Amino acid sequence: MSVRALLGKKIGTTQYFDEDGRAVCVTAVEVGPCIVTQVKTVERDGYTGAQIGFEEVRRRSKPLMGHLQPSGALFRHLREVEVEDGGEIEIGQRLDVGIFEAGQKVDATGTSKGRGFAGGVKRHHFRGGPKTHGQSDRHRAPGSIGAGSTPGRVIKGLKMAGHMGNARVTARNLRVVQSDPGRNLLLLEGAVPGAHNSLVMIRKTG
Repeated sequence: MSVRALLGKKIGTTQYFDEDGRAVCVTAVEVGPCIVTQVKTVERDGYTGAQIGFEEVRRRSKPLMGHLQPSGALFRHLREVEVEDGGEIEIGQRLDVGIFEAGQKVDATGTSKGRGFAGGVKRHHFRGGPKTHGQSDRHRAPGSIGAGSTPGRVIKGLKMAGHMGNARVTARNLRVVQSDPGRNLLLLEGAVPGAHNSLVMIRKTG
């Protein structure tokens, strides 16, 4: 039995030359090693799953230290992941990037870069107002946000200026270009959300 996802750290983007000499834009992710810290069973919890830990630390709060004691180490990040059918999984089991293979499709979930308070042009790609005919302060304005006396209010969810980024984002169906268990390295074709050294979860698709 193996888990369907692992935790990792985004390193950055680079290019990879395949067998045909074609340059491919890839994102390097340091995946694992992750340690199983808790096992969910149908008999006790009503479903199967596993909690994994990533990035060892020296100290955590006393409740977490007690929770993580069976696994033999303390971790900065804990996440619950799905478990594939067949076999057994145990607390303390070490999981590495070897569960992913080249050519496989995966989903990458991370926290996007925070952009602070942004206007409509940057946040939603608005076109802006007229640039001529005496329009001196409408270049990046959103324009009308309502429809008059009916309904007499601003519709919920309307695209406007506001906080941009720093949100959970999933990039789907990224192709694994290379899996290197020796260096805990995974090369994914395309972009992975998040800043350098940010936490990323890599999950098998399907």
